[in-house]
Amino acid sequence: MADTVFDQLIFSGGGTRCMWQGGFMEVLRHEIPINPARVTGVSGGACSACGFITHRGTFVRDVFIEKFEKYDRNVPLHEPFDDGDGYSPHQRIYREVITACFGDPEAIEAIAKGPQFEVLIARPPDRTWPKLSGAAMTLLYEADSTVRSNPHLTWPQAAGLKGEMVDARAAARDGHVLDLICAAATIPPAFEPPLWDGKPAVDAGMVDQAPLPSGNSGRSLVLLTKAFNHIPEEDGVIFVQPSEEVPADKIDFTDPQKLRDTWALGEEDARNFLRNIGDIFEV
Repeated sequence: MADTVFDQLIFSGGGTRCMWQGGFMEVLRHEIPINPARVTGVSGGACSACGFITHRGTFVRDVFIEKFEKYDRNVPLHEPFDDGDGYSPHQRIYREVITACFGDPEAIEAIAKGPQFEVLIARPPDRTWPKLSGAAMTLLYEADSTVRSNPHLTWPQAAGLKGEMVDARAAARDGHVLDLICAAATIPPAFEPPLWDGKPAVDAGMVDQAPLPSGNSGRSLVLLTKAFNHIPEEDGVIFVQPSEEVPADKIDFTDPQKLRDTWALGEEDARNFLRNIGDIFEV
């Protein structure tokens, strides 16, 4: 058997739905060799990618669950920001979780010295009003996802949203990888667009849910977090998606049981994938 079954892993976005990816990969990596040369993360998938690279999948799950157990309601979007840092309550909670998962030197070093790792971020069409124009892109994304139902989005890009691949290893070496992971998961209007490299950044899941990495080569596994009706046929690319709608809601930070159930669904879908892997390709 080869050293790795997949040369590239692409973790799509989906907020807390990305727990499905964690469960899926936790099972998969213990059954078949997966040592990818290139990894890409989109939105919440950047967190899943970090969990994979650092071998902290179950730890990430447990940190999210522990944090969410403290909240019994989602903070309304109109509620005033209370810390004077410009971040929304959702955004602040997410930053706390990401820091707990990957803020220590060991995790940062693992990312810096790991496989090629790129995170897709997006630039809103209007830098003067990034939150407003980003929110408009969110509406276009929802419409595109519903009507076209394809992981490669087109409508937000046609309206001026631009994707940008960022070297996450370099960000880790420079001490900014946590900022990058959080910037990647900025969903207007729930989150306030932060600056990355001096310009506003928003969730790039509105640009593409399955971006292939720079230097694209070999066999790729794309981990989606919701079902699409039109999966593209691309040479060397295998798409996997949940067998049913995952229990977790995209930005619901109040129900840890939904995270457990979403993770468990990922595990079960991985076992089904392994049972049928011979029909997909020869390992």
